[in-house]
Amino acid sequence: MSGTAVIRLESISKSFGDVRANHDITLEIHAGRVLALLGENGAGKSTLMSMLAGQSRPDSGTIYHNGSPVVFSSTEKAIEAGIGMVYQHFKLVEAMTVAENVFLGQSDTTWLKASRMAKVVSDLAALYGMRIAPDALIAHLSMGEKQQVEILKLLFRKSNILIFDEPTAVLTPHEAENLFATMRQMKAAGKAIVFISHKLEEVMSIADDIAILKRGQIVGVMPASQVTSTAELAERMVGREVLLQVDHQPLEPRQQVLRVEKLQDEKLHEVSLDLRQGEILGIVGVAGNGQKPLVEAVCGLRQPVKGNITLLGMAWKRFFSQRSGDLTLSYIPEDRQGLATCQGLDLLDNFLLTTRDTFCSGPWLPRTEAAEKARHLITEFDIRPPKLNALAWQLSGGNLQKMVLSREFYRKPRLIVAEQPTQGLDIAAAEDVWNLLLKAREQAGILLITGDLSEALALSDRIAVMFAGRIVETFSRNDTEMVDRIPQMMAGLA
Repeated sequence: MSGTAVIRLESISKSFGDVRANHDITLEIHAGRVLALLGENGAGKSTLMSMLAGQSRPDSGTIYHNGSPVVFSSTEKAIEAGIGMVYQHFKLVEAMTVAENVFLGQSDTTWLKASRMAKVVSDLAALYGMRIAPDALIAHLSMGEKQQVEILKLLFRKSNILIFDEPTAVLTPHEAENLFATMRQMKAAGKAIVFISHKLEEVMSIADDIAILKRGQIVGVMPASQVTSTAELAERMVGREVLLQVDHQPLEPRQQVLRVEKLQDEKLHEVSLDLRQGEILGIVGVAGNGQKPLVEAVCGLRQPVKGNITLLGMAWKRFFSQRSGDLTLSYIPEDRQGLATCQGLDLLDNFLLTTRDTFCSGPWLPRTEAAEKARHLITEFDIRPPKLNALAWQLSGGNLQKMVLSREFYRKPRLIVAEQPTQGLDIAAAEDVWNLLLKAREQAGILLITGDLSEALALSDRIAVMFAGRIVETFSRNDTEMVDRIPQMMAGLA
């Protein structure tokens, strides 16, 4: 590798109880290069980067910064050393402007004028090819623009080592291209970049070097130029051929399982859709354009203000007050840590959160029978660590998602609402989920909410595009003219 090794992780190990997250990892990060960090769910990527960002400390091993050993006892210490992390979930104050967020927390800027702040931010944005108004309120920005503000915060703090954790998960294709253009500008300026992603096409596009983790250990470090295809990269990562392709055979739609008629509130505007057993309706759009309130209304978390929702032949109020075992709605939420699971409970109790009624006999809950079924699902879905007594917070985001999916599919639902079901999953796990969803539509209708166009096109029978709280268009996956216009519709340009 060319360039200076600004960071060297040497023999780094980290465990949580008897769960080994990282073991004897040695890795270098070089100035002026993009290092892609790949691995299956639970491989230890996030744990490793959390130690570099000062969020936790290694059990053993040493971190070297510019050749000198350092201890990052806090995130502030890491930031002082020029290390910054761009998270999936942005840490911005919505009621403040772009410039105010960039300067927030800087002790020497108490009396700086707004005009001066705006000029500094504007110049910094222009230097890295970003187009963003310093006086714009965060609440009015798209997800891509909010991400630019997070990056500007780090650049303003003189960060020379930037860690991007699944940065394109909430971006449109156009916004993702803008991000990569910014990353190339930062690389040209001598910044060292770590890029964590499960999207292998992006890795091949942006990475100079690739490091692969497997079960907490480095199994390969190579220049990206030595990898000939995403298929080869997937095989190196997973240990088998993975193409992320599914055999999408159309089914004959049967009875209607969901009907939404002119749903309207402060965030939704005349939203109408229908869904039948045997089909997948994909809802695509940039995050924040009404998908969340639509999902909450369908799943009973938000009462409709105006309009009607019919679920499995029952009006909304009756369905959620008189549900029976054969009228099953399964909700796979995007928020797997705060809504789908209880972080302080073990895997068995998390499994029972929505399946308890299937095991209960009167007032009794036969936990032995439930544990046997949960163990089978842990093996079938390859959830790591494969221990019923493991607490939810000890699992990686991807493994936690697999636990939620296994639980909800076990219920054999007739209506499935799947919100970003493969976000954060490695390519092999995503392929498994795709096949599971296609199989599940034989008995259910599936409302798929995703920001991943390739996922929507691979799975959906029909696609609906949302923008600004409205359904812009609904069309067949085979309508190539409309499919080509999806990026423009997602951006509100069509």
